[in-house]
Amino acid sequence: MKLLFRSAVIGLAFGYCVSAYADTTATDVQSLQHGWAQAYYTLPKEQKDRAFAKLEEEAALSVARNPGRAEPLIWSAIVESSHAKFAGGLHALDLIKQARAHLLEAEKIDATALNGSVYTSLGSLYAKAPGWPLSFGDKKKAAAYLKQALAVNPDGIDPNFFYGQLLIDTGDKAGGKVYLDRALQAPARPDRQDADAGRRAEIKEALNELE
Repeated sequence: MKLLFRSAVIGLAFGYCVSAYADTTATDVQSLQHGWAQAYYTLPKEQKDRAFAKLEEEAALSVARNPGRAEPLIWSAIVESSHAKFAGGLHALDLIKQARAHLLEAEKIDATALNGSVYTSLGSLYAKAPGWPLSFGDKKKAAAYLKQALAVNPDGIDPNFFYGQLLIDTGDKAGGKVYLDRALQAPARPDRQDADAGRRAEIKEALNELE
């Protein structure tokens, strides 16, 4: 009887630890999501570099707090790749390499985490990074990753947006418009109103440029 009671207590304690662990991950990810949306869409350009550097530190702490979880790694990569856009120079190249490494690590853990954001982010990285010999940019790899992202999350605002952009960048404006329109009609994401609003503004701007 004592052994059964002890097993039950251990089981309850383990269940509590798993629940708390999951809650820590969710809280960290939510904080990074909102911090990213503010830094990317709201802050003046001259403040973005510092803001993203601070977010990188927060993301690194989240990765350390949540070992074996894909979500903090994904958001660490998103922060790094976004920072690269505003950092410039050799530092930007280092940042996108770090981002790719984090995404490939996350892919090994759970490729479908956060609705396939690993594939969306890898596709965006390969689409926007400079090509060889400066970096690893590759439009064919970008397309392959973004198609994987769309297979996981066909109605998502981000995979449709980035695939639409890629098609336009590679000369298929008509096809690109189809995916941008789909992105604009994407369902709202829970607790991501700030990011959704910023992304929709980007989509509208891209559509206006096609006219």
